[in-house]
Amino acid sequence: MSGLLCYCRSGFEPELAAELGERAAAAGHHGYAATERGTGFVRFLAPGDDAAALSHALPWHALVFARQKLVLLEELEGLDTSDRLTPLLAALHRHVDAAGGRGPAFGMLVVEHPDSDAARPLAGLARALANALRPALRKAGLLSASEDARRPRLHVCLLAGDHLLLATAAPGDSSPWPMGVPRLRLHRDAPSRSALKLEEAFLTLLDPDERARLLRPGMVAADLGAAPGGWTWVLQRAGVQVTAVDNGPLRQHVLDGGGVEHLRDDGFRWQPSRPLDWMVCDMVEQPRRVASRMATWFREGWCRQAVFNLKLPMKKRWLETSLCLDIFSREAQQPLELRARQLYHDREEITVLAMPTGS
Repeated sequence: MSGLLCYCRSGFEPELAAELGERAAAAGHHGYAATERGTGFVRFLAPGDDAAALSHALPWHALVFARQKLVLLEELEGLDTSDRLTPLLAALHRHVDAAGGRGPAFGMLVVEHPDSDAARPLAGLARALANALRPALRKAGLLSASEDARRPRLHVCLLAGDHLLLATAAPGDSSPWPMGVPRLRLHRDAPSRSALKLEEAFLTLLDPDERARLLRPGMVAADLGAAPGGWTWVLQRAGVQVTAVDNGPLRQHVLDGGGVEHLRDDGFRWQPSRPLDWMVCDMVEQPRRVASRMATWFREGWCRQAVFNLKLPMKKRWLETSLCLDIFSREAQQPLELRARQLYHDREEITVLAMPTGS
């Protein structure tokens, strides 16, 4: 089996499959997606192709609908549930011996399951298998004695009690979190659950150095469609001065916290009197209209960086995503770096980060 294993939000398998197929073809790789709606994962298989080359051509940070990107090693079906370790270790030895590497092949073990209704009951088995497999891998010389983030991660994806997928993840080209999901808790003072979307966007779309440079106290920002104040509250906690634009009310404790000016105005019409460091927007509107308005902010020089959401239609969501990103890039009329992803806390939408190239 040569190809990739990617996790996604349950129900968005067709969108991820379409994205992988289109991006692979554009990079000169040919293959096909094997998936089923509602499973929470897609296998993109490229028979006869080099899986490492395919993975390099499809970097994880550039994928929109993939929570995680792994290189497939093998599929094991019909396992004896009283002894899963023996065939699993045998399969890993075959791949490691064929690769001819020296020292432990893996620096970390992750045993997980897709984020789907059918797979969630496997969580207990995943924990038990990880506890049994980790010492067995170390005894066999396949896993480092302690976690080593410089080496590839071994992922065991449980599809059923007797059915699993073996895969590897390259450090720096995959999500660091199991199942590709950062575990965030809603703060008791957060005005709404939407705060988790912006927190996840900053955590996943910016690296630690970028967050330190680009989110500093004293910066100025606008939150378009701010009510009830979830995204304003996240910026406020980072020490950013926020103009919250919405005809609706903000939670009083956000206003009392300081550093926030509430303007009762239409986020699609309002414009700042001076350039801002950040603009964020989570307005419910047609995605192409949002993309065009966001581009205006950059074309006119009203902001330096932005995070905005695009609410997707029920059909042809990958096509709509491509069209909206093209609209934004064309109308912004300046070189920008775009990072777009369907976050764990997103629903029928994607989140886009835009900033000057090289920033």
